[in-house]
Parts: sequence; C-alpha cells; structure tokens
Amino acid sequence: MTTTYVNRPQLDDGGLLRTEMFIGGRWRAASSGGTFEVRDPATGDVLAEVADGGATDGRAAIEAAAAAWPAWKSLTAKQRSAALKRLHGLIVAHSADLASIITAEMGKPRREAAWEVGLAADYFEWFAEEAKRAYGEVIPTHDPSIRLVVIEQPIGVAVAITPWNFPLSTIARKVAPALAAGCTVIVKPAEDTPLSALALAELADRAGIPPGVLNVVTAWDPVEVGNELTANPTVRKVSFTGSTEVGRMLMRQSSDTLKKLSLELGGNAPFIVFEDADLDAALRGAMISKYRNGGQTCICANRIFVHESVIDEFSRKMSEAASNFKVGRGDDDSSEIGPLINAAALEKVERLVEDAIDRGARVVVGGKPHELGGTYFQPTVIEGATIDMAIANEEIFGPVANLFSFSTEEEAIELANSTPYGLCAYAYTRDTARSWRVSEALEFGMVGINTGMFTTEVVPFGGIKESGIGREGGRQGLREYMETKYIAMGGIQG
Repeated sequence: MTTTYVNRPQLDDGGLLRTEMFIGGRWRAASSGGTFEVRDPATGDVLAEVADGGATDGRAAIEAAAAAWPAWKSLTAKQRSAALKRLHGLIVAHSADLASIITAEMGKPRREAAWEVGLAADYFEWFAEEAKRAYGEVIPTHDPSIRLVVIEQPIGVAVAITPWNFPLSTIARKVAPALAAGCTVIVKPAEDTPLSALALAELADRAGIPPGVLNVVTAWDPVEVGNELTANPTVRKVSFTGSTEVGRMLMRQSSDTLKKLSLELGGNAPFIVFEDADLDAALRGAMISKYRNGGQTCICANRIFVHESVIDEFSRKMSEAASNFKVGRGDDDSSEIGPLINAAALEKVERLVEDAIDRGARVVVGGKPHELGGTYFQPTVIEGATIDMAIANEEIFGPVANLFSFSTEEEAIELANSTPYGLCAYAYTRDTARSWRVSEALEFGMVGINTGMFTTEVVPFGGIKESGIGREGGRQGLREYMETKYIAMGGIQG
C-alpha cells in the first residue's frame, strides 16, 4: 500500500509506524484496497493513510484467531506468561516512540502520553503474572464416591473495540488479560487513533506472539466491521470501551449468539468537596481529574459539588490554576493541555458551555475556543451550574469544570447519584466516618476518597448502572476472559 506522510512522527524505530492491518501474523491491505487518513488533531495534517477494512477483513481476522486458538490455549500458563513478559519488555524499550505516536494521533501532551505507555506496559506485566494464578478449586463433596472440581478455561476468540482517548493503555487493559487467559484477540481500534494499536501489533510480532493470536483490523466506518465482529458466532467475547449509546447497540448485536460482554461506557463523575476537606489537596485532585488529557477521559470530574461555605474560595483557587495552564501542541514539552480530538468534540464543548450560560451559569475563566485555533479550547471554570443543564447530564469531554453548591452531606449524595451513569466518583473530607458513609452511599463502580487519580493495573476498573458491565484490571480482569467449568468425578469408591 502506498502511503503519503504529510507530518510523519519522528521515531527512533520507524518500523513501529505501520499502516496495514495485522491479520494472522501478516501485514495486509484492506480487501477493498481502500485507505483512510489519520490526522494530527493539533494541526489537521495527515500523519498516515491506513487500511480501511470491512466485513471481509473482520471475518478474516476471526478465522485467523480461531485457527490460532487451539495451540495458544494449550500452552502452559507459564509459557503464555513468558510471551507477555517479552512484550512488556519491548513496550518499555520503545516507550519514547510509542509516546510520540500517541501524541501525534491523539494530541495529548508528551508527558501524559509517556504515562499512558507506562500504564500499558504495567498491564502486560501484571497479567503475565496473573496468567499463572487462574486457580480452580476442589469443593467438599456431598457424596463419598464423587469428587467436585471447578476449573477455569479460556472463553475463546475475543474482540476488543477501543476508544481514541487512551489509544494504547485501553487496548492493553483488554488484550493482556485475554492473552494471559489463553484467548486469541481481534482489536478494532478507534478510527481517529489506529497507529498505536498497529505499533503494539508490531511489538507483539517481535515478541514472538504466534500468528493469529493478536490481530488488528482498522476501519474508518466502524459499523461494517463491528457488525461482523459482534454477529459472528465464532467470537465468544466482546469488550468495548466507549459511549453508552454504542454499548447498547453492541449488546443488542451480540445477543443472538449470547456473547460474554465487558462494557466500559459513559460516565458523569461527581467530585464532592466537603466543608472539612483540605482545600489545597482537593484542588490538586480536581485539577488532575478534570483537566488530565484535556478533560477527555471517562473518569473526569464532570460535576464538581462544593459545600456552600467553601465554594467561593475553591472557585477562586481553581480559576487561578486553570488560567495558568499552558495550552499547546502535545509535542511541546511545556504544554499541559492539548487540542480536542476533532471538530465534533469542539462543537460539543461549545454547545454545553453556551447552554449553561443561557440557563444562568457564569463563566469565571475561559469559556471559548482558544486563540490557537483548530480544536483547542480554553481551560474553563463555570460557577452557578444547576443539575437541569446539559453540562450536568452529558459527558463534557473537554477542559471545562462546572461548580455546583450544596448544603448537607445528604444533599451532596443525592445530587451525585442523580444520573443514570455510575462509573466513578470522588470525595474529599477529613472525617473518616464520613468517608465510609459516602463511599458506600455513592452509586458508582469506583470511588476515590481524597484522591483525584486512581487508575492502576492492580484494581478492577469499571462501572455500574448505564456505565457498563464487567471489570478490567486486577485479578478480576482475568476472569472476564474465562469460563467456569464444574466437573463431578464419580466412581471414586468401588
């Protein structure tokens, strides 16, 4: 495939920048011969032209994964662990190049991209170790002539459909446990950010992961490929990170074949600052949670509830901090906030801010597209938000903090829970008893108390209600790719 690079990322190892799909251990063009452009969100420049796959390519990847599964699942856990450790080592060795690819196609500042690469490596290291701990159990028998045994077995061919905001670590969080469990995988990366997934496939190939065990299918329009991946009966597991709307659609499409699902969907995270909180610590946590990745994370502080007695002071401190952010290209080491991913993302943030203003909220800092142009948006703080505003009910996915006032602990919990989403929540308080009460009362799958950053490979990541099904990471992440089998062994006593 002939590729035209307008703004090719500068890499020490140019072999990591791949543009064809990786199926059955081979790099190949789309069956249609088509390609699509991957653009730098900071400039709009073309980074690469990538294979534009369709249903035929998705089917080929499924067939390759199915053919590779018997041999891969038959390896010992220790052998699979060794393969994942080799891949982990290669990710670490090429971390600078991988960070450059993330920054180029996604736009996030280099320091955040480097953190993401480190997290991706950590997932492979963690699940390389967990591969050897997929324990079963022996159950005390009800009958002296029978022994009762439970074992865990890989579910089969798995599909990982991943988002653009964390184009490497989200893939790692799905692929690492799948491979550790003994599954084979097809990755469908987001159309805005396919280059990170292809770079990972290249490293997996170098690590000696057998052909067909890890496959990557790229496509500009995800519908055709997605239909094949969810409808094909050979696929037994689908893991998706993205919007609740698309998650519902994938769930419906997977229902005819009753696939096992992991869905990490939309969030509307509350961030509660009680009157007894350490305000400086709360501010640091809020700034990390809200503005990391330019506000483009599913666990961002989407609604910041501050007690009425401290909201003025907190707003002043937050506005001052937000106004000091350095906005710019991700490859500028001084940048702290990069561009939004595309024009549609910018339009959404503008719409939400305008709706809040129209309904009586007040912009303290920012509130407009940045003077840099393109898809940059000013770091923003809004006061006087109310729960009837669109900005309180939709994921903002931009560098906009909206502050709400509350009076009592009970009111804060009620406001926090007044959403169909239940991914994560945050609260700051010095009262230990309140920490327990609030943690238990919040209807979210993850709660951070006195911390605005809790993502790590060792914990179960996921939500409840309309934020999803299942968990990724931690020891629980391995079980998502395994089936439990009960075996009764009779005839023990002759």
